[in-house]
Amino acid sequence: MSIVTFLEWLAATPGSVALHESRYVFLSVLTVHVMTLCVFAGMAVIIDLRLLGLTMLRVPASELVSRLVPWALAGLLVMVVSGLLLFYAAPLERYGNLFFRAKMVLLILAGSNVWVFHKTVYRRVAEWELDRVPPRGARVAGGLGLTLWAGIIVAGRMIPYQQYWF
Repeated sequence: MSIVTFLEWLAATPGSVALHESRYVFLSVLTVHVMTLCVFAGMAVIIDLRLLGLTMLRVPASELVSRLVPWALAGLLVMVVSGLLLFYAAPLERYGNLFFRAKMVLLILAGSNVWVFHKTVYRRVAEWELDRVPPRGARVAGGLGLTLWAGIIVAGRMIPYQQYWF
């Protein structure tokens, strides 16, 4: 079975059709997706700015991370569920959309950035968390995180407008 065949089947399921054709449910899911993106992105921006050494320098990085990550994870969880529902509502259209594909690639890169940061630089956070200028690895992770999330947000916002570009 090819991916297109699977997506055609998925698009024809009663749940997908109902979600796609329901003006209020679809818009409610989209609203939840955007609102939880705001929660997640807000937490990520604060953490990334701290990693860049641009804000909250008196707050230990580990304390900031421990306080904000639970909120970010909650936002991420709801954002992923609502994003999956948005995909489910029109799987063939999303799959063929270049902005959707770009968003997915950027999401993978953003997740990889967080994973690499936590497996490397963050393991030694006690050594640098009060430094005025965080180590280069932390600054790179913070800058990369900000850049990737800006790209994810722009790509996500452009998904409905692909027909005007291509």
